[in-house]
Amino acid sequence: MPAKELIEIPEEEPPEEPPEEPPEEPPKEPPKKTVKQLTQQYRKFLTGGIILLFTLLVIYLGVAYYFKDHFYFGTEINGIDVSGETVEDVKALMAAELNAYTLNLKEREGKTEQIKAGDVGLQFASEGEFKEIKDSQSCFKWILGCLLTEVSKKAVILKYDEKLLQERIGRLLCFKPENIIEPANPGFKYVNNSYVIVDEVIGNKVDKDLLYSLAADAMCNLKNEIDLESRGCYIEPQYDSKSPQVIEVKNTLNRYIATKITYTSGDINNTLDGSRINEWLAVDENLNITVSEEKVKGYVSELSAAFNTVGKTRSFTASSGETITVSGGDYGRSVNKVEETQFLLSAISKGETITKEPAFNQNTFSQGNNDIGNTYVEISLANQHLWFYKNGSLIVQGDTVTGNVSQNYATRKGVFRLKYKSGNVILRGPDYAVHVDFWMPFDGGIGMHDATWRSAFGRNIYLTNGSHGCVNLPYNVAKKIFNNITPGTPVICY
Repeated sequence: MPAKELIEIPEEEPPEEPPEEPPEEPPKEPPKKTVKQLTQQYRKFLTGGIILLFTLLVIYLGVAYYFKDHFYFGTEINGIDVSGETVEDVKALMAAELNAYTLNLKEREGKTEQIKAGDVGLQFASEGEFKEIKDSQSCFKWILGCLLTEVSKKAVILKYDEKLLQERIGRLLCFKPENIIEPANPGFKYVNNSYVIVDEVIGNKVDKDLLYSLAADAMCNLKNEIDLESRGCYIEPQYDSKSPQVIEVKNTLNRYIATKITYTSGDINNTLDGSRINEWLAVDENLNITVSEEKVKGYVSELSAAFNTVGKTRSFTASSGETITVSGGDYGRSVNKVEETQFLLSAISKGETITKEPAFNQNTFSQGNNDIGNTYVEISLANQHLWFYKNGSLIVQGDTVTGNVSQNYATRKGVFRLKYKSGNVILRGPDYAVHVDFWMPFDGGIGMHDATWRSAFGRNIYLTNGSHGCVNLPYNVAKKIFNNITPGTPVICY
């Protein structure tokens, strides 16, 4: 093996030691003052303090002496700064302020009005109050008084003539009738078959009592202005167009006019709808809806005129074939106005749609123009003859004796309703009492009945020996009619 080479490793040099620093010198102590020096320093400080205190005392006493006759700085009386003033100065100042005082009333639309102190006899209740306020401000407490300015805000009592103030307010232009626009709640207008809301009227009406109270307070405190708007002096509408109550009323009105009532009887028709109903509706200032009962009654009267046939003139084809004109009597339709009025008031409140006959007090046997129909009693006064038809068939006919013309008991002409029928009746009058088996009244106390005491009927008997107005019939004729007739049957006298 080859011989290993020996490598010589150099020896490490020891690190250099830092140079030795020179030792620190101990701090030098300040030179101690001598007793003499300390005594001189104390005397100097004490002298300065005494001088300062003396100066402050002189200032304090000087200011105190000033405030002996003057008000504290920051003192206000009825909102007027009287800082540093004497009592006499304040009297003069306040008198001048009072003499020049004017209360401005700020109204709507940029208008203003004024009330002057002299208008209402405004004055101080007692000038002695100024001295009392000054006496309450101790001159030795001036520092505290000037710092606490809130304590120095005082008020003296002012008085005014109530009557003069009321009269002055009453003369304001805003209370002139020609200048007042009354506030009004939203209204409702019927347009194109529907109700719409009409905006409220704000107006400019002032609450006189409230303004009087505010003016009295302002003048007693020498305030310069009252903003009537911000102080709530204007009487406002109770509702506006967005109020839920207003919207509800509009909806209710539209429900009312949605009502449609179609009246029909025979060949007569009459329709009531919103175009008429809207004329009957009203809304008061408290948003209460009313339906005019008087206007509803007026409509029902129109309805009656259209549907009523009682007493109307009728053309009637007599048994002879001749066309007879007959008027008067109580047969026919008659609308029950009370019942129909109440029905309409209820139907409108519900917004109903209905087709119906009017409510009748009485109705006819037949509808249409010929409401007599084909069941009736026909009495010819001139011919003294009677016919009774039932369902178009002649049941019986015969001669009669009607009311005595010479005694003014003539039987009335007209178309009447048979009221009822009754058997075995005693008919009584001023000078008679007679028994009949068949009694059929149609015109008050006038009716058809058998007359067994008569031996003859027809011809001209009625002119001088007629009845008291009744239609006297042979027994068999009366019986036949009685057994076949029903109440309500028309009885035609011509």
